[in-house]
Amino acid sequence: MATASSCQLKCRKAVGILILLMCCTSHYADARIASQFALPARDEEVGEESGLESQRAFESLLTLDQQQAGSRRLSFLVPTPSMILPYHNGVILSGAPEIAVYVIWYGSFGAAQKAPIVDFLSSFSAAPTVAPSVASWWKITAGYKDSQGLAVAPMVRLAGQQELADYSRGKALKNADIQALVLSSLATFPVDSNAMYVVLTAEDVVVEDFCRNECGAHLFTGPSAATKQQQLPIAWVGNSASQCPGLCAWPYAKPQYGPPGEPLLPPSGDVGTDGLIINLATILAGCATNPFNNGFFQGDASAPVEAATACAGTYGAGAYSGYPGQLLLDSASGASYNVLGAHGRQFLMPALWDPVTLACVAP
Repeated sequence: MATASSCQLKCRKAVGILILLMCCTSHYADARIASQFALPARDEEVGEESGLESQRAFESLLTLDQQQAGSRRLSFLVPTPSMILPYHNGVILSGAPEIAVYVIWYGSFGAAQKAPIVDFLSSFSAAPTVAPSVASWWKITAGYKDSQGLAVAPMVRLAGQQELADYSRGKALKNADIQALVLSSLATFPVDSNAMYVVLTAEDVVVEDFCRNECGAHLFTGPSAATKQQQLPIAWVGNSASQCPGLCAWPYAKPQYGPPGEPLLPPSGDVGTDGLIINLATILAGCATNPFNNGFFQGDASAPVEAATACAGTYGAGAYSGYPGQLLLDSASGASYNVLGAHGRQFLMPALWDPVTLACVAP
């Protein structure tokens, strides 16, 4: 499961004090949630207690860094070596012309919320006259190849939808509930181990670890009669409009942590919807390149750094902590974006780590 693990670090008092100073000047950007994690400066002398406090804060940041594989959660306080995502000789979603995505709408979604998300998932085959586009963003994944030299599928397609507006499993879900919803959907959806089954939750639904460690996550089922003895890639992504926009909808909401900044205007006009799309894009890239935790990733398999989370908080050139980078601006609406999609939609896509250039590439 691409979600959580903990970092166990020992920091002495001097290190804690040094981190406080570095937080005031650091421009290292690796975060979406993240761009926002700066430790507060203090005017009084830092003593033994504050050194311990600093240690705990630093460990908390690194814990989030490791925990977030389904969303953006990286905020490094010191320079880090070049990012490498080793291939672990496992399965990636390759060898097919497309990746079918089956969406389960869990909870109450209005038409205005669903339309941008549907258009996003319809944009991978679209070819806007003006670049960059969702399709060109996805082409970065072509550098990810399996042991047979087959690349990630060049297209993503919305293959089916199912609405569960009755909150059949309540408004507080665990990962087991996500899996149960997907397994139930197989009565309608076909079984396809090269597809993704994605549960999108409404803004009044709480998912296990949502707004604490994750904005979304990709998982997989075990073989069973329902899955025809196959493992299936599954995922969930939450709508953070009313729960944690500063964590999961940045830069379209004021950051919950770190230096304050004015939020950007979302293209759809709905912070929760555009935040969900950013996280869905992150999950799609992570799942395609590491669906069963043995593909491309760095770190612990239980909390891997993946294609998009390796570039957390970066959306354009010049990005740094608290600044998403240079983006396009719609002169009419004032909305910020970096790609175009179906029906002229504007979206914000995360930078992806390119295994060919060994660098993060923004759209």
